[in-house]
Amino acid sequence: MAPRGPGRDAALTTLLICPDKELGTQVGKALGEAKVFELLSDLRSYPQTATLEIRIRQIQPEVALVDLATDLEAALEVIRVIAQCQPPIQVIGIHHLNDASILLQSLRAGACDFLSAPFAAEAQTEAASRIRRLRQSDGSATQDYGKVVVFTSTKPGSGASTLATQAAFALRRATGQRVLLADFDLVAGSIAFTLKLNPTYSVLDAVERSESLDPATWASLTVPTNGIDVLAAPDTTVSEHVETSRIHDVVECARALYDWVVIDLPTVFHPLTLFVLSEADQSFLISTSELPSLHLGRRAVSLLSQLGFESQRCQMLVNRFGKRDNITIADMEKIFGCPVAATFPNDYYALHKVVTRAEPLSLECDLGRAIERISGLLAGLAQRENKGAGNLLETRPALSES
Repeated sequence: MAPRGPGRDAALTTLLICPDKELGTQVGKALGEAKVFELLSDLRSYPQTATLEIRIRQIQPEVALVDLATDLEAALEVIRVIAQCQPPIQVIGIHHLNDASILLQSLRAGACDFLSAPFAAEAQTEAASRIRRLRQSDGSATQDYGKVVVFTSTKPGSGASTLATQAAFALRRATGQRVLLADFDLVAGSIAFTLKLNPTYSVLDAVERSESLDPATWASLTVPTNGIDVLAAPDTTVSEHVETSRIHDVVECARALYDWVVIDLPTVFHPLTLFVLSEADQSFLISTSELPSLHLGRRAVSLLSQLGFESQRCQMLVNRFGKRDNITIADMEKIFGCPVAATFPNDYYALHKVVTRAEPLSLECDLGRAIERISGLLAGLAQRENKGAGNLLETRPALSES
């Protein structure tokens, strides 16, 4: 989409924190040319918390640009401090390179966006547009944002789509609230097929309209079924890159319209998945007890740890697990290097029945009860966060009996 013309919006007042002299010069020049951000002050070192708070109170910026290139850990700590400020200050990470790993870590710390050299005027304009929308949302005291829960897998065919679909149905039953099930697998999304839906639009249409989504437009993009709304994956495989900033806008719009946003993702190693994981309130990584899936599960846990994902917000689930498997939960935990939060029984008959009828699982089967238990715990997520509780699925034995 074309950027807004000059003069339509006042420049956002900005604090620049950039120990890298070369990077600071480049950013300062780019800001001066684009006139999207108004530079009020710049700090040539990462400040101590007290110093930073004083400077923020003095100049009251709308935006902070933070150098991620000089010392990433120090920069992330600065971002965490700024992200807690009231009234809110939006943080943009800056770097010489467009590095996905650094981008993800900055978002996890509290940044809302990321800009890399050469800091083009169009990129600045798009970032400013997103920040203005965030600031408008922050100013609305009545706005109540929904929770984002995502499901991904260690390898294709592990059952993440099935668990995501049935968790969405169970959340609707448990809460009576508005639930969206979104299929973000742009290569092999199958939720619309398994639910026997024939959508006119897909998540790609939402991405293309990300800057102008409203409730009426959103309603035309989704399909209702069994009490929930479904945003389908495209019918054909998507090979081109999808801008993460537009994905962010789609997720944030969904948050504003629904109490629960359940997202089915490609395997955990996909770049899109890693980005959406950073947007989620709770994530589930699905494995099976088969050796290849266990091996990839170990790699996935290591990757997520390196990227700074908190263990309690991205938990391991084992699907199709039974007493006859030649492996125990303890064995799998040793392989993964993390706890197994829950297991799900291998119930082909129940799944065949619901797929044939395109309906929610019955609570009369073990699998249905296990998914209902997870959804009940998820329904208490907001209260649990407020109380600072630890592991979301701390009652594992109730789900582990197969």
